[in-house]
Amino acid sequence: MVFTVPNPNSVNLSQVRLEIRNLQSQLVAWRRKLHQKPELGFQERITADFIASKLREWQIDHQTNIAETGIVATIKGSKEGSNKVLAIRADMDALPIQEENEVPYRSQHDGKMHACGHDGHVAIALGTAYYLSQHQQAFTGTVKIIFQPAEEGPGGAKPMIEAGVLHNPDVDAIVGLHLWNNLPLGTVGVREGALMAAVECFRCTILGKGGHGAMPDQTIDSVLVASQIVNALQTIVARNLNPLDSAVVTVGELHAGTAHNIIADTARMSGTVRYFKPELENYFGNRIEAIVAGICQSHGAKYELDYWRLYPPTVNDSAIAELVRSVATQIVETPVGVVPECQTMGGEDMAFFLQQVPGCYFFLGAANPEKDLAYPHHHPRFDFDETALPMGVEIFVRCVEKFLDN
Repeated sequence: MVFTVPNPNSVNLSQVRLEIRNLQSQLVAWRRKLHQKPELGFQERITADFIASKLREWQIDHQTNIAETGIVATIKGSKEGSNKVLAIRADMDALPIQEENEVPYRSQHDGKMHACGHDGHVAIALGTAYYLSQHQQAFTGTVKIIFQPAEEGPGGAKPMIEAGVLHNPDVDAIVGLHLWNNLPLGTVGVREGALMAAVECFRCTILGKGGHGAMPDQTIDSVLVASQIVNALQTIVARNLNPLDSAVVTVGELHAGTAHNIIADTARMSGTVRYFKPELENYFGNRIEAIVAGICQSHGAKYELDYWRLYPPTVNDSAIAELVRSVATQIVETPVGVVPECQTMGGEDMAFFLQQVPGCYFFLGAANPEKDLAYPHHHPRFDFDETALPMGVEIFVRCVEKFLDN
């Protein structure tokens, strides 16, 4: 689909309430403070201490040290009405990347960087917590704000769920956002069904028989075997899968050999699998092993294969996706700003929360090429337009008000 996107420099924040617009300087300050102190998964102690200090300052009930560094804040509305519970999730870890941005708030931790916007996610969640704590009379029910570690790996959602964050009180629905440089500032990507892909990985070692490069008849060439496997793996999507079912099989590593005239006895490869349909959960691992086994057998080689699943597909509930869409349409003011064609083969452990309760994960456009703020996620020069921060708070607050009042 081709559509016209808004000019990021003319984004209108008039639909963001004044009190939230007035939080902009604080949101930016919080985000930049966190950006300077990036921490990897389950090591987010500076980040967690900062979050907890703000929650204490605002006298918001919260629990710390959940799944190592996670935090859950609980805010109860004082307006009479339902007893429903809405959760808001924000991830808070960084990546093992050396930052190349020349900005005053660049990372002070060598080899670590907030290169995916999680610092902004924490700032938005803090802004939402602050606003709701100051306006408890405006909503019914309860809001639980989940600050989650280790989204980038090894995964913090599952251990937080196992620690009981969706209970006491029981969560009825959950929402979360990702600042998204694949969409320009002034747009929101939201859709029902699968938004992000399952993430599965494999590692394979081909065990052949080495020898002289001029005497291949005395060998079992692991490079040849590995090459045929790489090509054959592409037939899974091209010839085994329904053409209407999107999927990716990528071999990202292939290592073999030590010299130009030696046939390598061993070749090692690794890769990733991505797909949207939960029904395909067991398909790819079985198919990959069948291909590897068949090709190895035909050459007299042996193999060792490890296959594991990281995250399931991120699948949005239709009713909660409609809630977010209806709110987003009001805030971005024009339907062209709400983009349903926003699926990505990237993965997210928000998927584990969505397996437990109905919910919606959505993208908040944050790219602004005019300000050189459009580098892709996980790039050493990644950054985003901070004008998106109050928009994120407004979307969350409206979701709270609309969901809990109905």
